[in-house]
Amino acid sequence: MKKIVFYTEENFLFRLKNKNKIRLWLEECAAKEHKSIKQITYIFCSDEYLLHINQTYLNHNTYTDIITFDYTEENNLIGEIYISVERVKENAKKYKVSFMEELLRVMVHGLLHLSGYKDKTKQEKKVMCEKENEKLNLFHVKQKTF
Repeated sequence: MKKIVFYTEENFLFRLKNKNKIRLWLEECAAKEHKSIKQITYIFCSDEYLLHINQTYLNHNTYTDIITFDYTEENNLIGEIYISVERVKENAKKYKVSFMEELLRVMVHGLLHLSGYKDKTKQEKKVMCEKENEKLNLFHVKQKTF
C-alpha cells in the first residue's frame, strides 16, 4: 500500500502529473518536520464537491481551495486532503503563479496542517506561509536531481 495516494472525484476531469516526484517531495517535507507519512490521501475535486463537504462536515457555506481531515497519530501523519482544482486555478491567476506552483503550495499546506501547523491567527498564517515557501523551494531544488 502506498503511503500517499492521489484520487480524483468521480466524473471530474483532472490528472496529476509527476506523481512520483511529488510523492518523494511530500515525504521529504514530512521528514523535515520530523514526521513520517503513514497514509495521506489527496482527493482532487470541483468547487461544488468541496463546498458540499464544507457545508456538511464543517458547517461553512463558503468555497475554499482545501479541506484537511486530520487523523494523525503522534508523529505518523494520517489524513484526507480535499483540493478544489477550480479554486487552485483561480488562485494561481490571482497570485500570478503557475497552476502547478499553486497546486504544490496547497498540497504542502495540507501536509503542514497534518504536521500541526495552524493558520487562524496572523502569526500562524505568517509561519504557515514561511513553511510553504521553504517546502516549495525544496521542491524546486529537488527538481534538478529527479
